[in-house]
Amino acid sequence: MIKSAHHNQDDIADGTGQPAADEYIAPVPRISVQAFCESETIFDLAKAASQDRRLAKAHMTVKKGGVAAAVETYNAMPTPNVIILESTGRDILDGLDELAGVCDPGTRVVVIGSEQDEVPYRELVRRGVNDYIVGPIEILDIVRAICNLFSASEAVVTGRIIAVIGAKGGVGASTVAHNVAWTIARDLALDSVVIDLDMAFGTASLDYNQDPLQNIANAVFQPERPDTALMERLLAKCSEHLSLLAAPATLDRVYDFGAEAFDAIFDTMRMTTPCIVLDIPHQWSAWTRRTLISADDILVVAEPDLANLRNTKNLMSVLKAARPNDRPPLYCINQVGMHKRPEIDVKSFAKTIESAPVAAIPFDSKVFGMAANNGQMIAELSKSHRASVIFQQIARQLTGRAEPRKSRFRLSPMLERLRGKPKRSAAGGM
Repeated sequence: MIKSAHHNQDDIADGTGQPAADEYIAPVPRISVQAFCESETIFDLAKAASQDRRLAKAHMTVKKGGVAAAVETYNAMPTPNVIILESTGRDILDGLDELAGVCDPGTRVVVIGSEQDEVPYRELVRRGVNDYIVGPIEILDIVRAICNLFSASEAVVTGRIIAVIGAKGGVGASTVAHNVAWTIARDLALDSVVIDLDMAFGTASLDYNQDPLQNIANAVFQPERPDTALMERLLAKCSEHLSLLAAPATLDRVYDFGAEAFDAIFDTMRMTTPCIVLDIPHQWSAWTRRTLISADDILVVAEPDLANLRNTKNLMSVLKAARPNDRPPLYCINQVGMHKRPEIDVKSFAKTIESAPVAAIPFDSKVFGMAANNGQMIAELSKSHRASVIFQQIARQLTGRAEPRKSRFRLSPMLERLRGKPKRSAAGGM
């Protein structure tokens, strides 16, 4: 057991069991986890936690019985990477002493207690407990406890993946993805990578005015697992904080992929890059579904018409069901106010989706067309353009970076108070 410990009693979600917008829980590597539960409630919660997307690579088993069952189990078999124990009394200290005798070096231990527990936290720390969760708990508390053991203890970056997809073809999802990624890199100063996953028709290299010699095909089609050195060679530098992994955008081969085709690329990029924006083509396949579900945040881009409304509702419904412990996907409405085009108004769109859009981006064919033809972002053409401000708002929503508050501090309040007082004459001032 490791000698460090973390107490997550103060971790806060949004009250629904979903993480707050600014909380990022990194997925775990390939590990083994075994949970020993004394109550049916914790047993069910641990079972549900084992299905969370962030534990997809973990082999997690949930058993009935507390620390005594764990000691008996590990008398005859090696211990996993992580042991989760439910405690219902002070005998947990004696049990941990016994467990230490059969525990392999490096095994990490999480204890789930109750509000009535009187076990001193310092005693658990002395026995090598890595985390102590106090009830009542939710599914996400268990997920967070396991994930934090690795994200907090390993000296690697665990990048946040943001997936952007259009509810329908031609809605401008790539334009939104590229502008939002550029804003994250420039305005939030986060080292970011855009990955263009539209292998045949990707436009990221055009939008960023890049002509890279290598692209994502060099990684996805190579026989060995891509490492960080290879990925660094494939990236094209767009700005100080933004790089691009371009699509080949050629039709010399057919791009059919299995569900896990891009997993190794994403895992490698997470190790070196704080923010990864995925430009996902409008298609529904095994790999696009897997990519969306495993992303940390999702943005659906739609136009204000009936087909987009239907597709957005279907996407939101499927993704919410597949990600019950994540905040719901966000969506924005693009190209609002196109001349002479009948549109579904934003209020009616939001009523059907049962949530408000994160933004409504106005239609401006001149500015967007000029940016596309010049290989520029909207903010490069006009920093004060309404769309530039909207892209910044979307970037902050997706990354959990709230708008900085304007300081209300006045440099010289004393002078302001004195300004209102009548001046004393020279004769009467002494």
